[in-house]
Amino acid sequence: MRLFAAVLPPDEVVDELGLVVGELKRLAGADRLRWTAPPGWHFTLAFYGEVEEDVVPELSRRLERAAGRSEPFRLAVRGGGRFGHGRALWAGAEGDVGALRMLADRAEAAARKAGVPMGEHRRYTPHLTVARSRVDLDVRPYVAVLDAFAGSPWTVSELALVRSDLPTSGVAGEQPRYEAVARWGLGAAG
Repeated sequence: MRLFAAVLPPDEVVDELGLVVGELKRLAGADRLRWTAPPGWHFTLAFYGEVEEDVVPELSRRLERAAGRSEPFRLAVRGGGRFGHGRALWAGAEGDVGALRMLADRAEAAARKAGVPMGEHRRYTPHLTVARSRVDLDVRPYVAVLDAFAGSPWTVSELALVRSDLPTSGVAGEQPRYEAVARWGLGAAG
């Protein structure tokens, strides 16, 4: 299974971000970007890639423990940025970003202890990808719109293990499918 750990924003937060992404889609050149769909919007904490079925129970046990050691915290979607030269356009996070980073570190450590190869550790940059491009693009106008956006805060109260199924049809615009296969309450929420 292709898996990752994530924080999933509530529907009302997704709806707010959807309004600003609608504005972005009306900007010149927006058709050159591949826009992600709201059902797939999430803050990835740790990407695991292909995980063997027999490793999933141990990974789940360790993620449950990581969630239990993390207290609920406040977060909001705020601002934006890009990775590469406009290859990924994202919305950022505001609030207790330190707690989000700690949860990301714990999700990565859980995978390492479960035997999932994680490669080199990189400092976590909280982001929610809203669009991608196969080529370098000047996305500064899009980032400027995102920088003016501040969504409603919510309390992050769970950690999710998400399965990602990549498109297989070859149909242009087909989106990956995401399914939360497990969720654990944070700290007292569990």
